[in-house]
Amino acid sequence: MASSSLAAAEVAMRSGDGVEGVEEMTLTVRWSGKEYTVRVCGDDSVAELKRRICEVTNVLPKRQKLLYPKISAKLSDDSVLLSQLNLKPSVKMTMIGTVEDDIIVDQADSPEIVDDFELGHDEVIDIKDKFVNKQKLLRRISQHKIKLLNPCREGKKLLVLDIDYTLFDHKSPAENPRELMRPYLHEFLSAVYAEYDIMIWSATSMKWVELKMGQLGVLNNPNYKITALLDHMAMITVQSDSHGLFDCKPLGLIWAQFPEFYNAKNTIMFDDLRRNFVMNPQNGLTIRPFRKAHLNRSSDQELLRLTQYLLAIADLPDLSQLDHNYWELYAEDSTKRRRHR
Repeated sequence: MASSSLAAAEVAMRSGDGVEGVEEMTLTVRWSGKEYTVRVCGDDSVAELKRRICEVTNVLPKRQKLLYPKISAKLSDDSVLLSQLNLKPSVKMTMIGTVEDDIIVDQADSPEIVDDFELGHDEVIDIKDKFVNKQKLLRRISQHKIKLLNPCREGKKLLVLDIDYTLFDHKSPAENPRELMRPYLHEFLSAVYAEYDIMIWSATSMKWVELKMGQLGVLNNPNYKITALLDHMAMITVQSDSHGLFDCKPLGLIWAQFPEFYNAKNTIMFDDLRRNFVMNPQNGLTIRPFRKAHLNRSSDQELLRLTQYLLAIADLPDLSQLDHNYWELYAEDSTKRRRHR
């Protein structure tokens, strides 16, 4: 079931308690000779507005230039909140941008991934418990429906995986994308599929996710099935005191849409960016980034060792009670116990 904190936030939203300054507005955006309507809130950022525009136009946020009388310059700053702008539903916004019909396989043209940063424990608690962020999550739950590629399986835990630098070195050049695949990827997915449903969640576009997973042979492997793919449209934008606005991947979106299968107790998420699971820190495991594939693919055993960890914890009733920062010690202890049986 969805968490009690989200349920409380939903009740407050319905009653009107604590929602001052986050009223919804409908904006009209002109692009390529057509007009589109998008719904946003005052506490949304320009980045979120671009995400909403992307939903209806398929123009990626990084390709968008927004024009609006007197404030066009401010719309170039993704961190600006819409409540700080004098946007009027009666005034139409213009968007200039191009749809990426073909994504070039050359990794130099792949989406940019910003380096990670550390957030203090108190700051993480503040972000995940902040009412405005719970509101954003509830809106995302209502707006974004996850499309299943394969049915959820009764009694299985859930593994959510990032792509770039987690399963794939997205920046090194290569003639064949499989040269950049993290070692033991298919062995890893095949082994953990026995105990876990698998979802792939990337901070890039769905077209990029489908392309990369298809090129790596993940979507049609006979030994495992991918339950669903999620992209940047499923993320929400939150704000920290130390690092400003950034996007994250709230697992509550999945739990709310499939409450009979997944929850905080049976879900674990791998990502090389710790900030991506700021809304659910107890469910995140920070994987070592896989970079410079040509130099490191002969020595990288991260997925092999993580296979041991996932299988070792598969029978536990509550994964959120584990400190995944110490996963290597847990995996080693589990291996030693098996050897002495």
